[in-house]
Amino acid sequence: MTMDSLASQLRRGISRQFSTGSLKRTLSRQFTRQSSLDPRRNNRRFSFGRQSSLDPIRRKSIGDEMTVPGHLDSTMQLLFMACRGDFKGVEDLLNEGIDVNSIDLDGRTALHIAACEGHVEVVKLLLKRKANIDARDRWGSTAAADAKYYGNVEVYEILKARGAKVPKTRKTPMTVANPQEVPEYELNPLELQVRKSDGITKGSYQVAKWNGTRVSVKIIDKDSYADPESINAFKYELTLLEKVRHPNVIQFVGAVTQNIPMMIVLEYHPNGDLGSYLQKKGRLSPSKVLRFAVDIARGMNYLHECKPDPIIHCNLQPKNILLDSGGKLKIAGFGLLRLSKLSADKAKIARPDEQLDPSNIYMAPEIRKDMIFDRSVDAYSFGVTLYEMIEGVVPFHPKPVEEAVKSMCFEQNRPQLKAKSKSYPAELRELIAECWDPEPLVRPTFSEIIVRLDKIVASCTKQGWWKDTFKLPWK
Repeated sequence: MTMDSLASQLRRGISRQFSTGSLKRTLSRQFTRQSSLDPRRNNRRFSFGRQSSLDPIRRKSIGDEMTVPGHLDSTMQLLFMACRGDFKGVEDLLNEGIDVNSIDLDGRTALHIAACEGHVEVVKLLLKRKANIDARDRWGSTAAADAKYYGNVEVYEILKARGAKVPKTRKTPMTVANPQEVPEYELNPLELQVRKSDGITKGSYQVAKWNGTRVSVKIIDKDSYADPESINAFKYELTLLEKVRHPNVIQFVGAVTQNIPMMIVLEYHPNGDLGSYLQKKGRLSPSKVLRFAVDIARGMNYLHECKPDPIIHCNLQPKNILLDSGGKLKIAGFGLLRLSKLSADKAKIARPDEQLDPSNIYMAPEIRKDMIFDRSVDAYSFGVTLYEMIEGVVPFHPKPVEEAVKSMCFEQNRPQLKAKSKSYPAELRELIAECWDPEPLVRPTFSEIIVRLDKIVASCTKQGWWKDTFKLPWK
């Protein structure tokens, strides 16, 4: 017997086993029900048969002689049976407890697959077993839309009679002309659950759930779709978030740009921001100040060293610095101010009259004066933040903030540190003075700040200035 004939017999044998369910019973002990909160974590992409009507890749159908995949998990086996139109195989799997709405990497269910292939009896079985008739895949297509696209009239009519909805095509300002250009970060909006009762205005970040995991979501208002400036601001923020990844920088999860409403999704930190923490705790201990300062400096140094162009934050302040569950700080809020880049390291605020907050005491004077600036503006903000962590209040408190801003930015006044001199190293006071110096050239870079902070920490630890060096910040 030749190798070709032997392989042919094996394929026929495996095919028969799938039809009768014997292979399914043999492998059933290895199958586990899908339990991942993130369908992309463990699932695979179902690449057999006809693909979603909105699939940007439009993978070609393998045809009738599909190769039986190895090591099938429960979801992939269910989708494979639905693709083959194996009524008995699908029924046996469902009887074993496989979730009828299990999805693959692209969010496709067995109903999607059966509708694409036009397997009427399998579709009826799935509907009888409570399949979600309006489930949408990664690109927003439903089983009814797929059936209609592939001309499976009987399946389409069955789904329509059950109340299935065919999603209307709604273009966003970022809808791509070529489906293959759909960005990798694109999320299925149906995977996001946003609470509508929170009373949080659109355009700001709010808590949501993504596949059961809490995230921060910013939704762009539909009224902004016709405003080029709003769309450009959305794109600018998205572009910056997409390319950064650092332990001390907020993590980008994904975005919705091909469906309405458009959204940006980031990791969520239940411990809040540094601003709220300072309001609650007030003045921090020297060890906490230094640990926090190192985290901020590392995150900012990463942003400033991004290639090919540095990311200038321009809005560094405690409310844009988040505390994670491990006691680390993460930089957020960059990209919220749109800049007019003059060179790799020189910029101006694009629309100062609309973007600048007159009560933002952390903002460098050159930004307030609508001057050309560079990365040193973030060192200024860092100096003011350091002062607040040490004193527990903003500079010139309790004067009105607008008056304090005028004193610092236009009169070049700086407050004196009131904390006991013995509590803080002189080197830390010198660092603050240099960071908020009126002359940008005097301000140190964040790579220099990190070196100086490390030296201060090492010196203080060696001298035994504190005992809580390795405790979490909120302990």
